[in-house]
Amino acid sequence: MALSSLAPFFSTNSISISPYLSKFSTTTKTRTINLKNSKFRLFTTPKCTTISALSDPYVLQIAETLEDSLPSTSSPSLQKLRDNSSNTLLSTPWPSRKDEPFRFTDTSFLKNSTILPTPPPKNQSLSPKNESLSPKNESLSPKSESLDTLLPTLSIIDGYITDSLTEFTDFPNGVYVGSLLSVDSETILKRVSEYEFRFKGDLFYSLNGVGTPDIVLVYVPEGCKVENPLNLRYVSVEGSEKESKSLPFSNPRVLVLVEKGGEISIVEEYVGGDKDNKCYWTNSVMEVVVGEGGKVNHSYIQNQSFNAAHIKWTWVQQESNSTYEHIEVSTGGKLSRHNIHIQQVGPDTVTELSTFHMCVSDQTQDLHSRLVLDHPRGVSQQIHKCIVAHSSGQAVFDGNVQVNRYAQQTDAGQLTRSLLLEPRATVNVKPNLQIIADDVKCSHGAAISDLEEDQLFYFRARGIDAETARKALIFSFAAEVVDRFPNASIRKKVETHIRELLDPSRL
Repeated sequence: MALSSLAPFFSTNSISISPYLSKFSTTTKTRTINLKNSKFRLFTTPKCTTISALSDPYVLQIAETLEDSLPSTSSPSLQKLRDNSSNTLLSTPWPSRKDEPFRFTDTSFLKNSTILPTPPPKNQSLSPKNESLSPKNESLSPKSESLDTLLPTLSIIDGYITDSLTEFTDFPNGVYVGSLLSVDSETILKRVSEYEFRFKGDLFYSLNGVGTPDIVLVYVPEGCKVENPLNLRYVSVEGSEKESKSLPFSNPRVLVLVEKGGEISIVEEYVGGDKDNKCYWTNSVMEVVVGEGGKVNHSYIQNQSFNAAHIKWTWVQQESNSTYEHIEVSTGGKLSRHNIHIQQVGPDTVTELSTFHMCVSDQTQDLHSRLVLDHPRGVSQQIHKCIVAHSSGQAVFDGNVQVNRYAQQTDAGQLTRSLLLEPRATVNVKPNLQIIADDVKCSHGAAISDLEEDQLFYFRARGIDAETARKALIFSFAAEVVDRFPNASIRKKVETHIRELLDPSRL
């Protein structure tokens, strides 16, 4: 039975099925029925049987559309992910501005569009020499050298993995990068089967679980250190015109498993297709498990179309003595939201989060981060910076650091700084520390301002014109995050892109 066929209301004598939470007596019996790939638990009373907290019909319609667009899978792990996500969607309504996590983020842009799952890509090459798919917008400017030629690269087109360009000859033995459906190692398959897709995110997290065609698996065995950074390059080829109200929808997903003592550096790069004004929706998820003593450096660059929606989830689990470093620059998307959730499951972990967001048009750049510390001697440092250079631009920061009772001797710092370069530009910041432990060193701060007149005067007193001075000060504001990228080619590419966005003709 299709999911959407349950809505909005169905009843037969003693059985009623409703999309809304119904009251029932305390004396209940339960039974389970299967509807497509999802399970509903029915609460039976002498008078009626009710499906509890059924999601709204619009969510069911999207979920059914995603399920119908994908073939069945032979992977037990992928099927388990789809089943768990389907169950979650049944009790997850579409978010609104009345919900606290979306109080400053308007998702009506998505809800008012016709959602179309992207089909598998045709036989097209993504080689940097192939101009048909080389983006012409600022995200891949000819002036900035493509990372494809510098790093081992796995390309994901509209959520589908492309293996033709993947050459990982420099990786140590035992390292696997590629499709979960193509894994032939019993050791890796067993390790993946042990992983539980148990984290419960929001609606978009669950939609990705239902709609992902495959999982990019990055596996690093115990004690293995990968020297060369891995570039995961996401290209959105399918797109619609703004007037059409249709939105091609892709759901790429990555699972990173780093065993005890393993190390790897990963670069995620999101770009558009051959035109920079297309409309599409990229709904991406990355899950990272860092084993004991392991280290993951995660670079994240988002340069998608200014008419696109980009929603990203990053979930990280850190075991004892592990290190996770995250460096992010996000400048694209009409609606861009990144949710980061980091869970500490052992002592002596190190977590560093560095993010830079920039709005140069009527964009929304949103970062929601949550770090949960449950064990002693954890160290976490977070810096968030954003620039809003458009009167209709908006930036949102909601950062939560939760230091629980047994997380003694924790050292946690959080800082957010924002530049508003237009009178009607908007920034909403919410730094948040929740501390239950009593032996900690924690701090947080927030600052929102325009450029200081004293700084501009310093430049002009030395013969530098006002436009050049403002551009230099704005770029130096971003440089604190950009300089943290561990790879020189990444820094050069991002610096070139930011300088182009800061061109006075654009602001």
